[in-house]
Amino acid sequence: MTRERPDPALPDPAALRSERMVRFFSGVMRRAMRRSFHGVRIAAPGIPEVPADKPVLVYCNHPSWWDAAFLIVLAGQCFPDRRGFGPMDARALQQYGFMKRIGLFPVVPDTPAGAIAFMKTATRLLEDPASMLWVTAQGRFTDVRVRPAGLRGGLAHLILRHPRLTILPLALEYAYWDEKLPEALCRFGTAIDGAAFSDLPVTEWQALLELRLTDTMDALAADAMARDPAAFQPLLEGRTGIGGIYDLWRRARHWTRGKRFDPSHSAATRRGGDLP
Repeated sequence: MTRERPDPALPDPAALRSERMVRFFSGVMRRAMRRSFHGVRIAAPGIPEVPADKPVLVYCNHPSWWDAAFLIVLAGQCFPDRRGFGPMDARALQQYGFMKRIGLFPVVPDTPAGAIAFMKTATRLLEDPASMLWVTAQGRFTDVRVRPAGLRGGLAHLILRHPRLTILPLALEYAYWDEKLPEALCRFGTAIDGAAFSDLPVTEWQALLELRLTDTMDALAADAMARDPAAFQPLLEGRTGIGGIYDLWRRARHWTRGKRFDPSHSAATRRGGDLP
């Protein structure tokens, strides 16, 4: 592994990160996703086990504005013992300055200087075996159906500097099923042991990363199209029903009949389409 000397011109995300702020904003993001989604779900086989004595790199596709919130929730609930970090467009990070306190660090995309700064900062962070780096590897919003996925090249170079890394592909997708609100879905792919592929050149690493993420995205797409909640592990339960006066009326109607009220559309479907 190449040890990176501190660059005084770059921010130190490890020093800026506050565990108290991480816990607080993880709760904020959980509440935001509960309000905006019917469910937040992880496809089987669920949360992967990773070696405790190695740093972890999670790389994913980037379909939505919600991805950052989704990753913060996943980091907090699935890997609470890890110190999570992630790059963010420097222009966006200026608008959300507090995010520097939860492990995000600025990158300037599409510039050689930005690529060098990312490499230096990420390399230093991954020297700590407790670190977990989360990267939206497409670098821009991209539809989940686009093939090839089009990963940025920096990841492969970063992995070559850290052969002890455990690398996890992660697919994200948002889908409407039976309820008013959408589902936030994710699936972890099979972990890659960086040491097992340490002799690969950078071009073959790039192809391997692309292949593993594409396989994971395809598997998640099949899960999403099957629309079966049983194929997923629930991470957060969101809101159901239509809401407002209509649901108040439905609740009162069930109460007067002595029946339990389930506001979900799927419950109405089970009753034979009698929504009220």
